[in-house]
Amino acid sequence: MSGTVEQSTLGGADRESVKRTAPDLITALKQAYSDLEFSRFQPNSGPAQDVVTVGPERLVELAAFARDAGFEMFVDLCGVDYLRRDPRFEVVVTLLSLTPPARLRIKVPVSASRPSVPSLTGVYAGSNFYERETYDLFGIDFPGHPDLSRILLPDDWEGHPLRKDYAVGSVPVQFKDAPRSA
Repeated sequence: MSGTVEQSTLGGADRESVKRTAPDLITALKQAYSDLEFSRFQPNSGPAQDVVTVGPERLVELAAFARDAGFEMFVDLCGVDYLRRDPRFEVVVTLLSLTPPARLRIKVPVSASRPSVPSLTGVYAGSNFYERETYDLFGIDFPGHPDLSRILLPDDWEGHPLRKDYAVGSVPVQFKDAPRSA
């Protein structure tokens, strides 16, 4: 993440070359959002990742700023259930900058009483199905999503199976056009 990359921008007849590095991207975020908590995560393998924690009310604003600063690729969005913690849930968004190579993880704490995070589909269209999956399996709502409906489970399914308080057990599943077992 420490490589320098030359980026060209077209401006009329002449081109202006700008050199920026991965730390420059994070510095821009830290300056614009100095009130947020930034940290670094070092996985067992691979490069360290920058992490920022933001409340649901500022997620879309932060994501749009990150996109405009150079994090052009949406990689992932997932839910996490910390059953005995307050806030209980967390939505984790991973963004990527290709030039220069940098990864940003955005953590959004979500309360159990109102599990809701604004949709990122207006900023990153690729978040669509990830938000539907998180809604389906964790029950976290994404206001502003164009079609927030179940994606993995039948429409009449009750509950959200990746919640840690969801009953574990055998559920008979009948697949369409499969012969019925006796």
